[in-house]
Amino acid sequence: HWACDTWLPGASGNKYKYVVSVIMSATPNTAVGGADPSVVESSGLEVKRLTFVEAVAMIVGTNIGAGVLSMAYASRLAGYMPLLLWLAVAGVFTTISMLYVSETTLRTRSHHQLSGLAQRYVGSFGAWAIFLSVAVNSIGALTAYMSGSGRILSEFFGISPAIGSLLFFLPAAFVLYLGLKAIGKGEKFISIGMVSMTLVLVIATLINEKTDFANLFDGSWIYMIPVFNIAVFCFSAQYVVPEMARGFSHDPKRLPIAVITGMVITFILLAIVPMSVIALNGLENQTEVATLAWGQALGQWAFYTANTFALCAMMTSYWGLGGSFLTNIFDKFKSLGSESNPKNRLLVLGIVCVPPFILAYSGMVGFVNALYFAGVFSGVILSIMPILMLRSARKNGDIVPAWQCGWIAHPLIQVMVVILYLCSMMYAIASAFGWLP
Repeated sequence: HWACDTWLPGASGNKYKYVVSVIMSATPNTAVGGADPSVVESSGLEVKRLTFVEAVAMIVGTNIGAGVLSMAYASRLAGYMPLLLWLAVAGVFTTISMLYVSETTLRTRSHHQLSGLAQRYVGSFGAWAIFLSVAVNSIGALTAYMSGSGRILSEFFGISPAIGSLLFFLPAAFVLYLGLKAIGKGEKFISIGMVSMTLVLVIATLINEKTDFANLFDGSWIYMIPVFNIAVFCFSAQYVVPEMARGFSHDPKRLPIAVITGMVITFILLAIVPMSVIALNGLENQTEVATLAWGQALGQWAFYTANTFALCAMMTSYWGLGGSFLTNIFDKFKSLGSESNPKNRLLVLGIVCVPPFILAYSGMVGFVNALYFAGVFSGVILSIMPILMLRSARKNGDIVPAWQCGWIAHPLIQVMVVILYLCSMMYAIASAFGWLP
């Protein structure tokens, strides 16, 4: 602590009196090389404060896409217990990777997205690899959400799928245009709604006379490998960590807590949805989308509730991935200027939002499949790059942060993270080429 004593002329003009003593606490983030850690370099990205709940909701909303409704069907041969095991393993290692990104952002004075952090600490090749990874995953996912939302709204209102997608697209894109704070608030309210709908469906399942928890122990562990690949891709919120870091620039210590909290809630939601559907219908009666199974067993109200949940899941994932893609473009192409400039933001919003809408109804199925295949490789990039960025940031970062990864940054754990994603990639390649039995 230090004090600054200021003396000013008194009322009489010939006397001085003590006016103020200012006590300031030393900042918890200590600068490297004596630089002032409170100085934030301009990066073109806007800083808007997030509450803790908004930040947690960003992780939950981004992770919980419509894919959660297909997990019961995907694990119909292996059973629920292998799925639960792999969800836990994938969740733990993805959280570790996200915490690597967290420490990297906390060591950097200026605000960046993943591509900007990679440029700073890994170089141009790493920056382009991360940027292309974000672009491929985002376009592929947003295209799927355009198509899926259109089908659901078509069923609800008897309209064409294209009109249904347009009804989904307009509010989704509008919130992206408003920026980080609007995304945080939207994620918060819709994620709360998703959790509420999930609890209603789960409780209705638990008290249903058809529910048999013995179904959860059926299946065969020899089919567990495909389930592992599914579980890995259920967690995709690495993208939003730098977004959260910007929102927590006023209180950086809360970033890792929010990451862990969001991932725990994600795991619970990913676990209880297939648990409920499998306990209700058994493995042999699973439909490709859990909404149909719930509707058949619980009644029409469950069908509408579950499909509303699916719409909310697609909307929150759309905001998380789309918002990350948008700010990555600004961070990568700094010549665009500030993201708060309305014309610049509208231009980049069009680049993010319009192609997925066109792809969803263009009949370019081969191209969409290619995006998925490329997304497999981007998963490996997202596992390796945070490790390289963290190691470089510890040597060349601006700030020694108040929070650090500690033992989870041990080289052995980093190797395990890379192996996890490499195995996932190899399985996806083998599956795509028909090399699996």
